[in-house]
Amino acid sequence: MDGPFVVFVGIGNMGWPMAARIARAGFGLGVADASSERVERFATEFHATCGPLRELAARCDVLVTMLPTSNIVEQVLFGQSGASDKLRPSTLVVEMSSGVPSKTQAMAQRLAATDIHLVDAPVSGGVKRAETGELAIMVGGKAADVERARPLLSCMGTSILPTGDVGSAHAMKALNNILSATGLAAALEVVEVGRRFGLDPQTMLDVLNGASGQNNATSTKVAQYVLSETYDAGFGLRLMLKDIKIAISLARELDAETPIGDACLELWARAAEELPPDADHTQVGSIFRTDD
Repeated sequence: MDGPFVVFVGIGNMGWPMAARIARAGFGLGVADASSERVERFATEFHATCGPLRELAARCDVLVTMLPTSNIVEQVLFGQSGASDKLRPSTLVVEMSSGVPSKTQAMAQRLAATDIHLVDAPVSGGVKRAETGELAIMVGGKAADVERARPLLSCMGTSILPTGDVGSAHAMKALNNILSATGLAAALEVVEVGRRFGLDPQTMLDVLNGASGQNNATSTKVAQYVLSETYDAGFGLRLMLKDIKIAISLARELDAETPIGDACLELWARAAEELPPDADHTQVGSIFRTDD
């Protein structure tokens, strides 16, 4: 496929399968990551280009960032070895991390001063949907920039969902995830109460999924990852906590009341204190269980 040369920064649990989808679609692809071993392994497997980020940035048409925090994105773009001053005018930056909306807006303004365009495009769906290219991708930015990004995003997702101006997609992602986190915690709480009463957890899920209590957690997460005790959905507990904090911070900026969100934040913060550093977000279920 003829198309832009894409540089993908962040070949982590989600970034690897997302970048792989771009490579398989035929785009020219360069990759960068803090782990040189991971970059070299990806480049070998998918015939991608690797090298210093600034060198890759100087020749790219689209720069994709998929990184843990907005602060890291800011360092990648504007830090001492950052890419922004090597990007050519009209380059499109696609910020796919789960970022802080106000920071995203500030970065977009800095880039716009040199005619570089930014859209925020966080994703939902986890590693398995990243592997199959079935992510839901929220996109914030000017309409022309969103359309320019669409062919690339369509390699990675089946639902491309424009949300408004730059920063709006990151706001939407944080709000989506606090709702997801609340739903998971509520489902696990209910299942544990039922278990202690003597109800079979799988029977409870069957009933909930056929009744009005059904949510994403009861239908896709509790049985597969929690009751099985595999805890391997592929999204870290601390990343979920980060998104919850972003959502609560946004609410504070807007002077909005969040009593349920506050309780959710307290629960997930407790889980982060009690569980291992690499805990999957579905492992939050373990804190509801105590020895009988």
